[in-house]
This record gives sequence, C-alpha cells and structure tokens, in this order.
Amino acid sequence: MKKQYYDKYRRIGLKISYYRKSKGITQEQLAEKISKDTSFIGAVEAPNVNRAVSLDTLFDISEVLEVPPYKFLTDD
Repeated sequence: MKKQYYDKYRRIGLKISYYRKSKGITQEQLAEKISKDTSFIGAVEAPNVNRAVSLDTLFDISEVLEVPPYKFLTDD
C-alpha cells in the first residue's frame, strides 16, 4: 500500500465496519462469508492498521453487506 493512500484505505475500513454493524453481522460472520480469516476483517476495519483490500475482496464484502461498491470509495 502506498503511503499516500493510507487515509483512503482507513476510510474504506471504517465504512466496512459501519455497514457490517448496521446489518447486524459480526466480523466472524463476514469473514466466513467471504472466505477470509477474522483477523483479516479486524485488520481492515482497524483505523490504526495498514491493511489493503483487493477489488475482488471489496466486491465480495459489497455483496454480503448488500451495499454498492462505490459506497466504500466515495466520501459522503
């Protein structure tokens, strides 16, 4: 991950956390549904951890949370 994108990845992680919680899904449930470890989801959502997310993974998360992918990428 490039340093210049750190804040963007942090915002994506925070949005994933927000939408996951609003759907009532735990990190464990989300991880299972996208075939990732719970520690991966925890790292993505943690504001102090530098963890990149591939587009494939973002699309998988988007499907599970029923949120259009662009919602994770836009500032609103």
